Amino acid sequence: QQSVFNPWVGGVWCSCCPPLPGTRAAAAVREMAAKKTAAGRKAASKNKSKAKRVPVKASPRRIDVHHHFVSPTYSASLKARGQGHIAWSVQKSIEDMDKSGIATSLTSLIQPAMAIGDVPGNRRLSREANEYAAKIARDYPGRFGSYACIPFTDTEGALKEIEYALDTLKAEGFCLMTSYGSKYLGDPAFFPVLEELNRRKAIVYVHPLAPQCCAAILPDVPPATIEYAVDSTRTMASLVFGGGAAKYPDIRWIFSHSGGTTPFLLPRFIRQEQDMKGEAIKRMPNGVMHEYKKFYYETAQGHHAGALDALLRIIPVSQILYGTDFPYRDGAEVNDGLGSYRFSSSDRMAIDRDNALRLMPRLKSYS
Repeated sequence: QQSVFNPWVGGVWCSCCPPLPGTRAAAAVREMAAKKTAAGRKAASKNKSKAKRVPVKASPRRIDVHHHFVSPTYSASLKARGQGHIAWSVQKSIEDMDKSGIATSLTSLIQPAMAIGDVPGNRRLSREANEYAAKIARDYPGRFGSYACIPFTDTEGALKEIEYALDTLKAEGFCLMTSYGSKYLGDPAFFPVLEELNRRKAIVYVHPLAPQCCAAILPDVPPATIEYAVDSTRTMASLVFGGGAAKYPDIRWIFSHSGGTTPFLLPRFIRQEQDMKGEAIKRMPNGVMHEYKKFYYETAQGHHAGALDALLRIIPVSQILYGTDFPYRDGAEVNDGLGSYRFSSSDRMAIDRDNALRLMPRLKSYS
């Protein structure tokens, strides 16, 4: 039996026989046990705190593919229509990027962009916004790239802006909205523009809108809460089932919010492919899943376990890109969400940075 020296009375007690209650020895035992418990709690709390912080710091060079800006002329045009927009500045972007370990952000104009307005106005606003984004990139070398906006419903204007944005401004790609009026991206009316984007092997980032059909269905729930995610799903289905995705296979599509509701509706899409029979072979010769697996998906507001579990049933980690939706959300929210998921360190590096570099290798020169 092991004996323990009792400093209070100068005696000993054995480890299997506790000291008598009420003695100084018993008090000493209680004090030692309390200190041991407190030390254990402190160590556990310290370890838990460290475990929470590590994923946030996993990559100091993240690339944010979903990061908004507002140009002065566009801001004025929204106000003229009686629409406001969330506050934004370059300084606010830089501040959050530095806090969140983001090296470079790809900027896209705050919605609705060119989904509303007239032809002359949208040509002018597109050009001004694209030149403003290019200026931000020049003023802050390495910190910003840009997706150019185009007057998508105006074929002539869109084709001219594609040329200017890529050849003169050196934009990384383009930002489109999920819907334009009652039409989605897979509508044949848009095929001439998709054909040019395909020829250019362009990157096209798609941001959701509240569609005309469903802008005011629930009085207590704003459209962005539900309809944005659903509209992403609608436009993806439009491209896939309308044949646009297969017809223009060299467009690199990036969809927001981990694909919206798409991962949860895949069994219905597979059934739709079966019901289309011979027409499905014409429009989707490689199958419906082939098209959905080719798309890229970014993580803004889709970084929780339910969304990621569903998304990873469709695609590998190599198709997931880091996105924040700043200034509507911040990088810390995304970092915490991805950090709490069961990604390996190599998965995190792929999502945070490497997948974007593979898609946009020119970003390597930014850092």
